[in-house]
Amino acid sequence: MVLAVYLLAFLLAVSLLYGIHSHPWYLHVPAIGAAFGLGFVQTPPEWNSLTHDLLFGSTITFLLVWGIGGLLPVWGHHVKHA
Repeated sequence: MVLAVYLLAFLLAVSLLYGIHSHPWYLHVPAIGAAFGLGFVQTPPEWNSLTHDLLFGSTITFLLVWGIGGLLPVWGHHVKHA
C-alpha cells in the first residue's frame, strides 16, 4: 500500500513533466523548498496515523520529483527548425 502510494506520486509528477513540459525554473525551486519545509514540519500528535503519513509522504515525493525534474534539461520543449 505504501509503495503504491509513493509510486503513484512519482508517476504523476513524471507524467506531468512529460505531458505539460517544464515550466520556468522559478516555479520548480519553490516546490523543492516546500517539500523540504513539509519534511521538517512538526505535526500535531493527533496526526500520527498511517493516513497522514501517506498524505505528507506522497506530497513530499511529488513536490521533490516535480521540482528537481523541472530543473533538468531533459523535459524541455524542443522545437524543430526547418
